[in-house]
Amino acid sequence: MFRTIRDSVEVIQTNDPAATGVINALVNYPGLHAIALHRIHHWLYKRRLTFFARLGSQIVRFLTGIEIHPGAVIGRRFFIDHGMGVVIGETTIIGDDVTLYQGVTLGGTGKETGKRHPTLGNGVVVGVNASVLGAITLENNAKVGGGAVVVRDVPEGATVVGIPAKIVGSKAKDSEGHASKGDLPKEILPDPVKCTIDQLCKRVEELERKIKS
Repeated sequence: MFRTIRDSVEVIQTNDPAATGVINALVNYPGLHAIALHRIHHWLYKRRLTFFARLGSQIVRFLTGIEIHPGAVIGRRFFIDHGMGVVIGETTIIGDDVTLYQGVTLGGTGKETGKRHPTLGNGVVVGVNASVLGAITLENNAKVGGGAVVVRDVPEGATVVGIPAKIVGSKAKDSEGHASKGDLPKEILPDPVKCTIDQLCKRVEELERKIKS
């Protein structure tokens, strides 16, 4: 537990310039509190003490605004930035070095049983108010732009945006294969609808020039 908290504090200090010290990170970051307590709730859940696990998770939801089902499996150095409105479903699996921003939903798509929530690989980043729905997989170092709705698998290193989300770019891992540091590549986050309209406008202009000539 102490190792997990230490890793979480280091991640906060690495990813958030507002984290000016260890005490600040420990006291003022609800994401850290939610994750640390989730480890306890998950331990209870695995031992079939589901009532107490769910009760604890609901108390954390009330206190932090972050809802993590005790059945979710979460890796190391998981970072929730701000965190209000984050929802993580029961069968969600999250790898190492994953970053979620506020309002993210890792949810299901209906009343199906079994694996019904997403699997996030190492180094995945999910932007503000994005929704990742269903038993899909976001491979290592995938990026999800703010407000996107992801309902299909995302390949390794890809960036997706839009509703439904579409791939707009790809970024390979570094030379040593390390996970990403939690930054969304803003230079490759275009609006896919705007791009389509721009292409149509260019095509219309070309046709008009041909007709005039």
